[in-house]
Amino acid sequence: MKTLHFNYRNMLLALMLCFSILGFGQAKLPNIVILATGGTIAGAGVSSTGSAYTSGQVKIEAMIDAVPNIRSLANLKGEQIANVGSQDMSVKVWLDLANRINTLLASPDVDGIVITHGTDTQEETAYFLNLVVKSEKPVVLTGSMRPSTALSADGPLNMYNAVALAANPNAKGYGVMVVMNDDIHAARDVRKMISTPVHTFQSPQEGLIGTVIFGDVLFFHKPSGRHTTNSEFSVDGLKSLPRVDIVYGCADMSTDLIDIMIKAGAKGIVIAGVGDGNMNAGTLEAVKRATKAGIPVVRATRVPIGAVLIKGEVVDTDYGSVSSDELNPQKARILLMLSLSKNRSREDLQRLFIEY
Repeated sequence: MKTLHFNYRNMLLALMLCFSILGFGQAKLPNIVILATGGTIAGAGVSSTGSAYTSGQVKIEAMIDAVPNIRSLANLKGEQIANVGSQDMSVKVWLDLANRINTLLASPDVDGIVITHGTDTQEETAYFLNLVVKSEKPVVLTGSMRPSTALSADGPLNMYNAVALAANPNAKGYGVMVVMNDDIHAARDVRKMISTPVHTFQSPQEGLIGTVIFGDVLFFHKPSGRHTTNSEFSVDGLKSLPRVDIVYGCADMSTDLIDIMIKAGAKGIVIAGVGDGNMNAGTLEAVKRATKAGIPVVRATRVPIGAVLIKGEVVDTDYGSVSSDELNPQKARILLMLSLSKNRSREDLQRLFIEY
């Protein structure tokens, strides 16, 4: 009996080994493409404790190889789209990213996208992609506040969590997301709130949409606003976007800034107004001149949280202006740039700022 038991056990082990080699019983890993654009996450400095560093020094394959166990989450492929600090992010890179993402996600062989990006303009890139990506598959931006050479660099874990989120089958339909410091943010709501600490990214108005801790994903709620497959915007055929400038409101602000920007070629203006998108009397008159000349003006606020009222101290219909609703100035600029791809009435523009 002992011999029979021994032979049976060996035969069972041999079968299990064959099944393992052939892939039976093993879950197929999702295919995730990581698109790199540079930023602090790819940065390097002379000192591990100094604050000085140069962005965009490490290429994507080296970044992937530096993250332990990341290949256990998904089959990974890296592509270098750009290699800049995000202060140098451009419309050209946005369009390149959007077109590449749409091409990749149209393939059944790609299950999700991760984008490594500098933090200074990460929220802007995320919101732009949220409006023009045409897929329900996950698109996740991540970065770091400390360069790769820093003591306790936050990039590797952020990248690990971003891949885990993009590979999660429950992440479909959430639009473009940002993962930083274990938090999952919706592109519309995320803001860089503090200059240098690792907890810089917050969603102060709508709150986090979830968390991802060492690869474990938990969602709280769906994001607000229209996005991705429900968006009316597209980058098909676009080679550039209209120039839109931002005027920063302050006490005794110069009243000729709007006129100067229009003369320089601006096709739209966003006001980062004080309080409820307010501005002084002279600037309000410049707004009226601009809108009468067919240049759209959107009133946002420099205040971190809150919506701009359509009928507050400034009644938008009196000046031809548009309220940004909850969008901050930099995201209002992106929505206005995309909106100017066709002629729109003030009422249609206002609809867009409420819906998106």
